[in-house]
Amino acid sequence: MSKVAVTDFTFPNLDLETAILEPLDCQLIAGQCKDTPSLIELTSDADYVITQFAPLDAAVIAAMQRARVIVRYGIGVDNVDLDAAQARGIPVCNVPDYCIDEVADQTLAFMLASTRQLSANHRHLQEGNWGRAVPLERMRALNDLTVGVVGFGRIGKAVTRRLIPFGCRVTVFDPVVEPGEIEDRGGTPVSWETLVGDSDILTLHCPSTDQTRGMIGRETLTRMPLGAILINVARGDLVDTGALVEALQSGHLSAAAMDVFDPEPLPKDHPLLQIESVLVSSHIASTSVKSARKLRETAAGIVACRIRNERLPNIVNGVAD
Repeated sequence: MSKVAVTDFTFPNLDLETAILEPLDCQLIAGQCKDTPSLIELTSDADYVITQFAPLDAAVIAAMQRARVIVRYGIGVDNVDLDAAQARGIPVCNVPDYCIDEVADQTLAFMLASTRQLSANHRHLQEGNWGRAVPLERMRALNDLTVGVVGFGRIGKAVTRRLIPFGCRVTVFDPVVEPGEIEDRGGTPVSWETLVGDSDILTLHCPSTDQTRGMIGRETLTRMPLGAILINVARGDLVDTGALVEALQSGHLSAAAMDVFDPEPLPKDHPLLQIESVLVSSHIASTSVKSARKLRETAAGIVACRIRNERLPNIVNGVAD
């Protein structure tokens, strides 16, 4: 019987995965691992590994004696050392086509809540007040704004598609996408410098890589227009959190809306939680009943492909199948 190690998960149970893999003579062994020793203990003799947020670093991967595939519950794979897995000849696969609508919807919800001051006006009324809770200039319409989209993958495209009917100008920066493709979908391709300098709202939809980590730092934030809004539903480490707090406290940014953070989980006493113009959610933008089912069934299905010696989909670390 083969061992499938599930390093961590946020679902009520693993019944879906078990229904797919047990008929293939597999036993699922699940943990909620957060450190290297517990991960090594769980995965060192596993034939297949499924992971969600647990850090599969070089030490963990080096200890894997039998692993034939590592599958990430999700789109991003920044918790897996791809180079270490490649050196060991272990393919790493992700699930790139789930939760697109959910994350795009969350992005639009953040934009609308930030421009229409929903939280401030809600609190104002709850406290027994009537009328506008904020100065008039903070009540803004998307039709009057330029929205800069960083990254034009599946989610960036879905966000752009939702924005076009609002009548705002949508500019896009993605160095690996042809300008014509952006234009065909209603966006305007621009340089990074132009995007940062012109965006009333800047929304991030790119992966965490060596090139993108910390891309929103102090210098970038100071080049954004006065009163701009930052939206991040991508990865927490794209943003220098300390620099963001400074930009919000100084008033250079009028608001931010975040589903992801650096660090995660966000400490209860973190300054971001004390700023009224900041909207936060706890890395849940991808969630719905539909998306969770697709995520889990796809991840288990990739393991099933490997068991049956079928071609693996979505290999992200260059290991030939």
